[in-house]
Amino acid sequence: MRKLHRILAAALLCGATAFVSACNQAVTGGDTACEEVQTTELARTSQSWDGVELPDYLQGKPELVAIKYEIPAGKKLGWHHHPVMNFGILVEGDLTIISADGTEKVVHAGEAVVEMVGTVHHGENRGTKPVVLYMFYNAQEGMPLSIPDPEPDSTL
Repeated sequence: MRKLHRILAAALLCGATAFVSACNQAVTGGDTACEEVQTTELARTSQSWDGVELPDYLQGKPELVAIKYEIPAGKKLGWHHHPVMNFGILVEGDLTIISADGTEKVVHAGEAVVEMVGTVHHGENRGTKPVVLYMFYNAQEGMPLSIPDPEPDSTL
């Protein structure tokens, strides 16, 4: 896991494309320092985890936000929805995401997740160890990353 944390930190600080490009140039030039660098594409999609198409990009000046979430064993996030596109990498534990209609997705350590936009949902750590999740939001300045929602009526 520490290696994954270092890779994520390098990608955040330098930009993943620049990081990989610099290492590729170094390797072809005979520099052995980067020969151990491997890349694995974790996600490439235009849909959220439930198969719904993502909206078009927002207009205007972007604000990119990265957040580390730590969810203790047995804890739940409140019901909410996102007005902006976001995706993340689960680095520890297993996270169950539940939409208001009852659809569930379990994300495991090392997997990527593309969140729903505009759809009410929440996450639960049903495991026995903490969940550590890095999320990346494509927002605009002053825009909320998530909006709280009441618990859906389960009698419908």
